Amino acid sequence: MAAGYLAISAEGGLSRYLTDIRNFPMLEPEEEYMLAKRWREHSDSGAAHRLVTSHLRLVAKIAMGYRGYGLPINEIVSEGNVGLMQAVKRFEPDKGFRLATYAMWWIRASIQEYILRSWSLVKIGTTAAQKKLFFNLRKAKGQIKAIEDGDMRPEQVALIATKLGVTEEEVISMNRRLAAPDHSLNAPLRADSEGEWQDWLVDDKPTQETILADQEEKDDRHDLLLEAMKSLNDRERHILQERRLKDEPATLEDLSKEYDISRERVRQIEVRAFEKLQRAIKEAARVRRIGGAQPAKAPALTAR
Repeated sequence: MAAGYLAISAEGGLSRYLTDIRNFPMLEPEEEYMLAKRWREHSDSGAAHRLVTSHLRLVAKIAMGYRGYGLPINEIVSEGNVGLMQAVKRFEPDKGFRLATYAMWWIRASIQEYILRSWSLVKIGTTAAQKKLFFNLRKAKGQIKAIEDGDMRPEQVALIATKLGVTEEEVISMNRRLAAPDHSLNAPLRADSEGEWQDWLVDDKPTQETILADQEEKDDRHDLLLEAMKSLNDRERHILQERRLKDEPATLEDLSKEYDISRERVRQIEVRAFEKLQRAIKEAARVRRIGGAQPAKAPALTAR
């Protein structure tokens, strides 16, 4: 399946690759469905090739988001393409999802696994929280405008540590590792060229594939939440909505007066409803799971 596009050739390089993959047309939903059926039911390699090549731009777009880890971007793209191949092999069109929505999980997982392998000589930790810190520190710094080089201010470190659920020492250590100069992005495209790799990575506008995938993922999370809410009774549903699904949550005191029960009883109902909802979401996601891949993320319900 599109074996020639799994890796970026040394002759053409990244710039040629990015130009070439734009020549592959995107697929309409019906066309994508028929191609996926042909591949799944008849092992039609031509159909699989079209499914892969039509999503190479999605891989490139996702890969660009991981270009700050000091690794060659062409290798990151190639690893993402491996994830795309796995997604196409396991895609079940009858589940009702678009391939882009399904493939994003495989692409990101393949790229992240490659980055973690490549960083294995520098201890970054193995817990879920530490991995979350590794892949989200730059974004968190950008959100609080701590984008300058060097160490962050103590209050910035504390804010990020709380947000990502790690210690302040881990934030400082990871920030110093990731702040190392990334010379690979400044390497020339060719020996006789003044252009640099980063010149090809400046377009941060989302592609049509990414916009579509993000919207479908958002819709799927919303559907999972609505379906799971049916597992609650009226009182549980109302209390949970008031306490966890509103921008300005109601207080325990307000709800205790509304239902003529104690504040502790309201808290107990809230906790029980939250646990029931989480179980229902996981079950609904399991039922919808596509080909053994990671299900849609459960909607975040902030505990207060």
